[in-house]
Formats: sequence, structure tokens, C-alpha cells
Amino acid sequence: MPKIAERLTKLTAGMAAALIGLTMAASSAAAQGSEESGSRYAPTMLILDASGSMQRPDPAGTMMDAAKKAVHTFVDAAPVDSKVGLTVYGTGTGSDEAEKTAGCRDIQVLHKADTLDRAALGSAVDGVKASGWTPMGNALREAAAAMPSSGPRSIVLVSDGEDTCSPPEPCEVARELKAQGVDLVMHAIGFAVDSAARAQLTCMAQATGGTYTDAADGPALERILPRVTAAALRNYESAGTQIVGAAKYDSAPVARPGQYLDTIGQKVSRYYAVDVPDGATAYFSGTISFPRVPDVPSVEDMNVLSLRVYGRDGRACNKYEFEQVTNSSDGAALTVATQFDGATKKGSSADPCKGGGRYYFAPTWDRVSRGVPERLPIELLVGIEPAATDPGPAAAAAPTVFTEPVGAGTPAVGGGSFNVATELDGSGRYTDTLQTGEFVFYKVELDWGQGLAYRVHYDANGGRGVENVSNIQTVLYAPTREEIDRDFGAYTGADAVLPANEPAFATVPIRYGNRTSDVLETRRQGVPGWYYIAVKVGSTEAEGDKRPVPIRLDLTVNGTPEAGPAYSTAFADGIFGENAATATADDAAASDAAGGSAPADAADDVAAAADTSDSASSTTGVAIALAAAVIALCGIGGWLVVRTRRR
Repeated sequence: MPKIAERLTKLTAGMAAALIGLTMAASSAAAQGSEESGSRYAPTMLILDASGSMQRPDPAGTMMDAAKKAVHTFVDAAPVDSKVGLTVYGTGTGSDEAEKTAGCRDIQVLHKADTLDRAALGSAVDGVKASGWTPMGNALREAAAAMPSSGPRSIVLVSDGEDTCSPPEPCEVARELKAQGVDLVMHAIGFAVDSAARAQLTCMAQATGGTYTDAADGPALERILPRVTAAALRNYESAGTQIVGAAKYDSAPVARPGQYLDTIGQKVSRYYAVDVPDGATAYFSGTISFPRVPDVPSVEDMNVLSLRVYGRDGRACNKYEFEQVTNSSDGAALTVATQFDGATKKGSSADPCKGGGRYYFAPTWDRVSRGVPERLPIELLVGIEPAATDPGPAAAAAPTVFTEPVGAGTPAVGGGSFNVATELDGSGRYTDTLQTGEFVFYKVELDWGQGLAYRVHYDANGGRGVENVSNIQTVLYAPTREEIDRDFGAYTGADAVLPANEPAFATVPIRYGNRTSDVLETRRQGVPGWYYIAVKVGSTEAEGDKRPVPIRLDLTVNGTPEAGPAYSTAFADGIFGENAATATADDAAASDAAGGSAPADAADDVAAAADTSDSASSTTGVAIALAAAVIALCGIGGWLVVRTRRR
């Protein structure tokens, strides 16, 4: 068996955050066309309980008064291009038994989840009068029906008690929506609730991959509702042309350069075919965003995504990658990627892993953390780069020199995923404010010969104590979504900077020859395009005021654009199909012919799991066991990423 080389990229031992109801939720199984991902905010519907019990006293006056104040606080601070709606129940009847039938139908969508209209939302919530019943299950159905018909959507429900109108049971409604493939995540806030209501609201949230948070009183709700709802807006937005991977290589759909969206089950492989011309380099990556799941012990909070490449007859090409992430219940996006150069090598016809032909790429969700859904969306990025007849300048050695910018900075609201990453327009200082529990993306375009350097300041927010301690992180990704570098640490309410031990993260000038560099990170800097910067503020160590964290992203972009390599053939659509307007009919036909348009089948996943070879399974098992041993030795806290390569 070839030797497995392990690289522990970075490990910070420390806190194992007690996860609470903060959300940057992962989208679920429904495929989303790339044209639907233009907005960086997930349409979000607030469902407000206006049942008779909301007339109970609170420091703000009544609980209804407190809820209205919390909604105003959120609406006043919401981004101008966000989409926010309001649904209420319990306003049209009394709460006695004689009015139950009418009261359980008393649900009103006061404002659809359209572009933010502060005046209309404020007026609508001011007119709410609490008086009736609590039809949470039906309200969830009606709110979901009033949302856009596709793409990521979020609901934030505030209730002071249990459903009083079931059936339908609210948790069953949430499960029903998830089973129907509705791409919706619901988050619940319990407003001074008892244990039975807390259990019901928690079940609803977890059934959709959302989270539950307690608000003991009005002041707590005023802090929590804006935080949870703002985080729900900045959702991870999965995108791509729909494709369905196969359980075995010989029935795999053919994927041309572009971005695709599939779902993947736990501990199974999905196969995709890519036709690689002679002399070309193939790129393939898979990305899963994990939903927030509260109260997961660190020892059960690990996910592994691996990737294998198979040759023209299904034989393994001895190309294996895996990425592992701990504390994934804190809302992690995990990517595994490979750069496959088998087609650039000369070989005999007996060698299925050299020369041009059809190759098969098989991502596997190898290790599964506790509490995650059985299936999750997986974004696939496929690229083909023709052979270079003239590679151009040699590999670059010197990284880009960082120059600290001056001034207050330009506001830049980061997007919730790679697909809606916010463009940073060259050198300068950019500012944003992250809620605890957010993981946001920015992007910088680099041409041949250009490079970047950046660092992130987490400014003081005045918070103190354990309830303000959270993990922070920044990651630099190549256009292939391969990680170039990452750093993380702890934020305590005081100023912090990442990277912590060097002036900045930096690329070298982008050159074709970088892929032959002796430095592993430099090899990932061999194609021009969008380079991504991710910034995270994790969930806090304990419940508290959860103050937002101001950040400053200081960026340097240097270098004079170069001509780049000369290629053997033209590729107007770009390496990753980024210049193509939409998928063509021929693409769809090719996918259909190979089973790409068939519904995802759990039976295929079972077959795929059974079909995994013993040697491949043992390779993964050994690597994961070694990684787990490192975690045990180094401490449970922190965030660990392990990458292994087999060539």
C-alpha cells in the first residue's frame, strides 16, 4: 500500500464552545440554479406569537410589547437589500374554547419576504394585538408557502409556549417540509417558555437543520431576536446545475466544466465522470456546509470528506485526498479538492490512469458528526485546463508584500457562501460586522502575475467574560476551493488579529509554473481567477449578550498582469465554465443519459457504501484513526483540519 502522508495544518487547543441558537444554516436537498444565487441574503420570515398568553407582564410592559420592540430593533439594523417578511398568529380571536376552531386558523402573512421595507414592517408589527390561540404547525406551513418557491429560505419563530391547535404536530410539519425537499431552515426562540414548549420548539428547529435559543425575558429577546435573524439572513447558499451522482463508476453522470449541486448521504460515495483531453489538467472539488446543531460533544463533532480518482476502467488511480473538520456543528463549510494531472502523463494503453480519457471522481462523506441530517447538499466544481504549449514564467518564490492601508475603510457585507462572496475591489481596508456564529466569504480576482496579502482585525466590542468568548478563524482558498492557508484563535471581546504569528496571509504571483513548486501551498496558486477569503466568528462559550463583532479586512493586491501560458486549445468558457451563460441542452442530455437527472435514491447510497473497496476503506480508517489520536493527545477544543494525500 502506498504510504499515507499526513499534514496537520494548524491546531489551536482550547475551548469547546457550548453551541447555542445562532445560525448560518446550510441549505438542504433541493438543487438551486446558479441564476438564483444573486442575492447574498436568504429570504427570511419572522413568525410572531400573538396568542393571549403574550399579554403576560414583562419588564417592557407586556410580553407582546417586548416582542414588538425586538422586531423593531432587528428591522432597524437589517441590511437594506435583505428580504424580510412577517407572519403572525392569534390576533383575530379570543382564546376561549368556543373560538378554538377559528383561532386555529387565525394566521396572517402581514408582509411577504420581499426586499426590506422598514416602514411597512414597523407599521405591521405595531398593529398586532395578542388575544388568541397558538397554531404553530399550521403557521409554519403557511409561512413556508408564502416564501419564494426555490433557493435558501429561513424562518425565525418566536413563541411563548406550546402549540395549542395540534394536529398537525409542529415538529411533524417541520419534518414534512424537510422530506419534501423544501430548501428551508427554521430557527426557534422560546420566550420565557417551560420545558415542554422548549422541547417542542427544539424539535421543530432541529428537524430543518436550524437552532433553538432561550430568551428569558424582554431584554433578552431584544438582544437575541436581531442576532438570530441577522445570522439567518446570511445563509450558506448552495448553488449549481442539478446532477445526481451514481453508486458505481460505470453509471456515473458526465460532468463538463462548471458547478453542480447534488446531495450526499452519510458514509457513502457518489461517482461523477469527467472527460479529460490528452495533456489537460482536471480540477474537482466537493463542498458541504454543515448545519448548526446544539450541544454536540467535541468528541462526536467531526466530519470527514474524502475524494478518490478512478481511471478509465474504474481502477483506482492512487489519488486520494481527505479533509476533516472538528466543531463542525458550529457551522463549518468543508471542501475537499484535487488537481489531477494523469492526462498530462504518457503511458501505455494498459495504464488507465495516464493519458486522455474518461476519469471518475468519487467524494465520500466518511465520518459523520452527531445530529446532522442523513443527507446534505454537496456542491461540485469541475474544471478542465488544456495542455500548455508554453507555461510562461517559472514558479514564483517571493510572496506578495503586505502594505497596511489607512483610513476608516469601505463597508463590505460578506456573503454566506462561495457563490455569493462579496467582491473586494483591490487594495484597501474593508469593514463588516459579524454576529457570533457567522462564517462569511469575500473574493478577490487575481490575474496571471498578480498576488494578494491580507489580515483580519477583530475589533473590541466591549464584551467581557465567558459569555463573550468565541473561536475566530480565517481561511484563504484558491479558485479550485483548495485551502491555501488558515489560522484561528480565541476572541474575548478585546482586539484580535489573524493571522496571529505573521504579518499577513499572502499568495505568490499567480503563475502556471507554481504547480511544480516545492512548496505545497504555492502549488495551489497556479490558476488565475477568484481567490476567496472566509472570516468566522464562532458561537460563544456561554449564554450572554452575544455582542456583534466589528471586523476590518486589510488587503493588498500587487503585481503587473502577465500574459500567462500559451495553451494548445482555446477554452472560451473558462477553466471552470465560469464564462458560460447557462448549461446547454447537450449538457443536460449527457447528464440525463448517464442518470444525472434521476431522483437521488437512498438505495444507491447503500449500494455505494457496500461497493467501497476494502483497501480504500482501510486507508480512510487508518487516516481518521490517526487524526482522532492527535485530537485526543492535543485536547478536544479548537478546530482541527487534517489533509492526507496519496499519489
